[in-house]
Amino acid sequence: MADLIQLLPDAIANQIAAGEVVQRPSSVVKELLENAIDAGADTIQLVVKDAGKTLIQVVDNGCGMSETDARISFERHATSKIRSSEDLFCIRTMGFRGEALASIAAIAQVELKTRRQTDDMGTRLLMEASQVKKQEPCQAAQGTSIAVKNLFFNVPARRNFLKSNSAEMRHITEEFQRIALANADVHFSLYHQDEELMHLPPGNLRQRIINVFGTNANKKLVPVSEETDILTINGFVGKPEFARKTRGEQYFFVNNRFIKSGYLNHAIGNAFEELLQDGTFPLYVLFLNIDPKHIDINVHPTKQEVKFDDERLVYNYLRVAVRHALGQHSIMPTLDFDQEQGLYDSSGTSFNPDRQQSSRTISEQSQGQGISNSDTTRHQRNIKNWEKLYEGLGDVPKDIPSQSDLQTPDWEPALGSDEPNTLTLESDWADDQPGQHKDQVNATGKAPYQIHATYIVSHIKSGFLLIDQQAAHERVLYERYLHMMDGQASSTQQQLFPQTIHLSAMDSDILRAIREDINKLGFEIEEFGNQTFIVNGVPAGLNSTNEKELIDHLLEQYKSGLDLDLGMRENIARSMARAGAIKRGQILQVTEMQKLIDTLFACATPFKSPSGRNTFITFELDTLSKQFG
Repeated sequence: MADLIQLLPDAIANQIAAGEVVQRPSSVVKELLENAIDAGADTIQLVVKDAGKTLIQVVDNGCGMSETDARISFERHATSKIRSSEDLFCIRTMGFRGEALASIAAIAQVELKTRRQTDDMGTRLLMEASQVKKQEPCQAAQGTSIAVKNLFFNVPARRNFLKSNSAEMRHITEEFQRIALANADVHFSLYHQDEELMHLPPGNLRQRIINVFGTNANKKLVPVSEETDILTINGFVGKPEFARKTRGEQYFFVNNRFIKSGYLNHAIGNAFEELLQDGTFPLYVLFLNIDPKHIDINVHPTKQEVKFDDERLVYNYLRVAVRHALGQHSIMPTLDFDQEQGLYDSSGTSFNPDRQQSSRTISEQSQGQGISNSDTTRHQRNIKNWEKLYEGLGDVPKDIPSQSDLQTPDWEPALGSDEPNTLTLESDWADDQPGQHKDQVNATGKAPYQIHATYIVSHIKSGFLLIDQQAAHERVLYERYLHMMDGQASSTQQQLFPQTIHLSAMDSDILRAIREDINKLGFEIEEFGNQTFIVNGVPAGLNSTNEKELIDHLLEQYKSGLDLDLGMRENIARSMARAGAIKRGQILQVTEMQKLIDTLFACATPFKSPSGRNTFITFELDTLSKQFG
């Protein structure tokens, strides 16, 4: 019998490896930008066409490569970053495995041009499906230009799994922003379809955050800075009043490498405890610098997961550092240590720094406000307790959870978490719709009523319906907005004073793409240039008085739907419905409940919300009686 086991050809092995390293165009962007950073570049340009499906090109002015290095860089496990196994535990470069270029070249057509400063001529290399098609001398600027064309051209099944251009471009922009934030001293630019989307001159971290997220970000920022024997924490967190309904502007970097950590997210949530509305998330861009021997980054091909030697200690440092920053900037209300306790110091004495002002602020109050001697004594005790807090920082409090203790480490909100109401039920739209399901509702003539301001009970002949008020209103609004975009007349409430809104590069690009369609819903938005838009009107019936907040909610919902392969119209309607529906916890009058029920069962598809949740559940009397034996 012939032998069955054989070595795979290099081309197939590279394609298999590429499946882990290159998941979508943004994976290529990440690897190429990180290589440019490791090459010491201070000017980096990213050029993209068709959201990376046709072209991804990175041009840098780094150290460049020799002819031999250019050729060998496309071999598997070829790297300049490590020499021995010990090097794995002192990594400070972005790349180190030597898999990226080999994986990219296995599933794309690649053109590389590179030159070192000491060389008169550069090297041009053409690769296709892991094969070298041409290598020759060429004229080239110092540094490296690498163009990746026709991604997944030889793996059509993988190419078919790519999302829409809008979705893929969003992932590319996110990767670009992460690396740009981690390297504020580097000049970055991003071009898509020959149009410059982002231009980020070198500067400090605050300037980079403002350039990435827009000028409005400046007033949101609270600096964080703590230095200990174990690690250094610096960066910015957002003020609680600017927290958003969805995640987005949240970044952790460990040794300048972007990471994803639900565990550290939980620490931030703990630090902001009682300062945020339910279902809102603060901005943060935080850098943790720690000795590489205390972490392991070699746990996932994307290198976006990190293991710490002592995760609970890092959790506590991060939590207290953020609390301290908020306290120093008078974000947290004053707490009397003599009255509230909770966090253990190194001596075992319990006290809680939550909702504290800094010791300096307390001292200034005691000196400048003429308070009594007893109050002064109490303030001095509070100051000592603040000092104790930081003396015992290295001792992990008893209330710090381990990562395995967290059931939902990413502290994501429930699908129906509370949000401010922006739309009323007062609409005559549904009255003209066919009522094919109306005979199911209120056949007994009894009034509906609410349970926990979340569910509506409505009697029917055979029992009763339990209606999810948020899911039901989302379905009503979703179909309403689809009708509007199909040409049904919509009314606009003109603004007495048009509002100017400034958006980030990513959000302005999305709003530019969907502006025509959302204007059909009653908005009247004009582009003013330089990531600025003017809101002249909003759909009639909106309760929101904050146009910027409304647009932010709409864009966040729209971005969350990009990966669902929805059409643009469906995504817009779904996003508007999610942003505008009544929420769980909102008390409704009987007439409002009845209106919602009537309009729900006048919908073409009343049984499911746009996101697929049940809008109601039927309880039959026969089934209920069996439950009681």
